[in-house]
Amino acid sequence: MNSDVIKLLPDSVANQIAAGEVIQRPASVIKELVENSIDAGATSVQIIIKDAGRTLIQVVDNGQGMSATDARMAFERHATSKISSADDLYTLHTMGFRGEALPSIAAVAQIDLRTMRAGEQMGCRLRISESKFEGMEPASCLPGTNMMVKNLFFHMPARRKFLKKDSVELSHILREFERLALVNTDVDFTIIHNDVTLHQLLKGTLKQRITALFGKTLGAQIIPIATETSVVKISGFVGLPSHAKKRGVPQYFFVNGRNMRHPYFHKAVLSCYSELISPEAQPAYFISFDVDPATIDVNIHPQKHEIKFENEQPIWQILTAAVKQALGKVNAAGAIDFDAPDAVPDIPVFLPDPSEKMPAIDTDPSYNPFTDHEWTTTKSKIGHTRLAPRDWDKLYESFAARRDEPTAIPDMADGEVIAISNITHPAPQAELFETDDEITSFFTLRNRYIVAPCQEGLKVIHRQRAHIRVLFDEFAAKLADAPLPSQRLIFPESLSLSPSQSAVMSTISDITRRLGFDVSFLGDNVWAINAIPSVPGITNAVEALTRMIADIEDSGELPETALIEPAALALARSASMTSTQAITEEETRRLIQSLLKCNEPSYTPDGLKIIQIINADEIHRLFD
Repeated sequence: MNSDVIKLLPDSVANQIAAGEVIQRPASVIKELVENSIDAGATSVQIIIKDAGRTLIQVVDNGQGMSATDARMAFERHATSKISSADDLYTLHTMGFRGEALPSIAAVAQIDLRTMRAGEQMGCRLRISESKFEGMEPASCLPGTNMMVKNLFFHMPARRKFLKKDSVELSHILREFERLALVNTDVDFTIIHNDVTLHQLLKGTLKQRITALFGKTLGAQIIPIATETSVVKISGFVGLPSHAKKRGVPQYFFVNGRNMRHPYFHKAVLSCYSELISPEAQPAYFISFDVDPATIDVNIHPQKHEIKFENEQPIWQILTAAVKQALGKVNAAGAIDFDAPDAVPDIPVFLPDPSEKMPAIDTDPSYNPFTDHEWTTTKSKIGHTRLAPRDWDKLYESFAARRDEPTAIPDMADGEVIAISNITHPAPQAELFETDDEITSFFTLRNRYIVAPCQEGLKVIHRQRAHIRVLFDEFAAKLADAPLPSQRLIFPESLSLSPSQSAVMSTISDITRRLGFDVSFLGDNVWAINAIPSVPGITNAVEALTRMIADIEDSGELPETALIEPAALALARSASMTSTQAITEEETRRLIQSLLKCNEPSYTPDGLKIIQIINADEIHRLFD
C-alpha cells in the first residue's frame, strides 16, 4: 500500500490559489496591469472597462512592448523581468516583482494580448483561457501593449457571485485609478466605462492632478509640505484644519512612487491636527516619501499595499515636524498660491486721515459717588439727570422689616396667590434607569458625558453617541414603514462628489427620494439637493448625503432594504447634538430613558461604545 499523500499541485490550480490573494475584484486587475505599463516606461495609459470590469478590462499603453517570446513567458508562474536575485528585493525601483499577477489573471479570465516593440514592423497576438494556451500569431498593432481581460471569473461562479453591483465595483475601480494617477503624475491617463469617458488626465504637477481628480474646491483647501533630510525626503499637500470632514476625505501615502497604507504614519498626521479639529474629523493629505530602497521592505503583502520601514520612529518625527510647520505658516498668514493666475496678495495699507479727530468728552468734575448728600435731583453739564444717594442704613431697614413676611407669587394659570412656604416640591424620582441598578442622580461632564453612580461604581454615557442610537432607532422604524416626508429648499444646495461617489449616487438617486431627498444631476459630478427630509435637527443635507454614500460604499450593498440602516445612521449623525450644545437636566433625563428603551443601548449602529462602567476598584486604585 502506497502511503505517500503529498502531491504537487497543477500550475492551473496553483495559479487560482494565487489569484485568491492577488486578484480580488476588477480593481485588482486594473492595478496590476497599469503597474506593468508604468514599469514598461509608458507615458500614456488608456483603461477601457465594460460592466464595471465583469465583461471587459482593457489596458492600452505606449510602453516598450514585448517580443513574442517575452509575451509567452510573462504568463508563466514566477516569470518576471523586474528582479533576478534575492538581493534585488532590497533595491526595488519597479512596481511589480513577484511574477504572479499575469498568471493569476490568466487563471480566472480570458486573455487577449497584442504587443509590439518600438521600431519593429510586426507584433504578436496571444490568447489564453483558464490558464490554457490557445494560440499565438503575428499581428499588426501599435508599439506598446494592448491587454484585454474578458469575462472575469467566468468559470468560477462561486467567486463571481461575490462581486458587488456594478456601481460598487466601479467605485472601487475609480479609487484604485485615483491612487495610480496620483503617484504617476508624469503619465497621461484616460478611463472609459461603457463608452463614457470618466477621466482624461494630462501629465502635470501633483496639485494639478489633485484638482483634476477631486475638483477645484479641494485644490484650494490644501497647503504644501516639504522637507529633506538624510533619512527621508517628504513632499506633498495636507488639508486646512477648517476643511476637515468626518467622512469621505482623500488620504494617500506614497513611497518611492508606490501607493501604500501605513496606520503609524496616519496617526502621526492626525497628531498634528489634535488641537485644531474635532476628534471625529479627518484631514485630507497627499504625502510622498522618498527613501533609500534598502531601508524599506515591500514584500510583506500580496498586493504590496503595506510597507515596512527601517527608520519608522525618525520618519515619524520628521513627518510631524513638516506638517506642523506647514500648518503654522498658514495660521500666521494666509497661504498664497503662486501657481494660480493673478496671484497677487491683497495686503491692506493703513493711511491715516488727518481730517479725522478724536471726539471731545465732557465730564462733571464735581460728581463724587462716595459723597454723602441728600436725595436730590441734579443735572450734569452734559444734560444727564441722576439721583444722589443718602441714608443707606434707612434704605435697608425696610428690607429687613419685610424679610420674614411670606412672599406671594401669582399663578399665571388661574390668578391665585400662593405663598412660597406652602409650595410642595415633588419627591425625587426613585429610579432613573429601568435597570437593576438604582441610580437617583447624574451630572453632565463638559457637555460630552453623562456620569451617574451605579452598583459597580460609575456609569459614564457618551451623550452624542446615545443621541445617535436613539435617533437611529426612530429613523429606521420610520423608513421601514413609509417614506420620510420632504420639505423643499428655497435655494437648492450643491453637492460636489468624486467620480466614485457620483457613480453610487446615480444608482441610489431614486431610492433617496424614499428618504426624503430630492436630488438632481447637474453634470461634472455635481448634484443639486432640492428637498431634504422633514426631520428636526437635519440642517446639513450635504453632510448627511455624503455620510450615506460613504457608508454604502463601505458596505457594498445597494438593495433598498439594505439602504435603510446606512440612511438611518447618516440621518441620525446629522441630526444628533454636538459636544458644544448644552441641554437641560430634564432633556438629559429623557435622553437616558429613551436610550434604555433601545434594543442595543450599549453600542452605536456602527459598533462604537456608548456606556462605560468605571469599577469601584479602579477608583480605589487611583488613591493607593
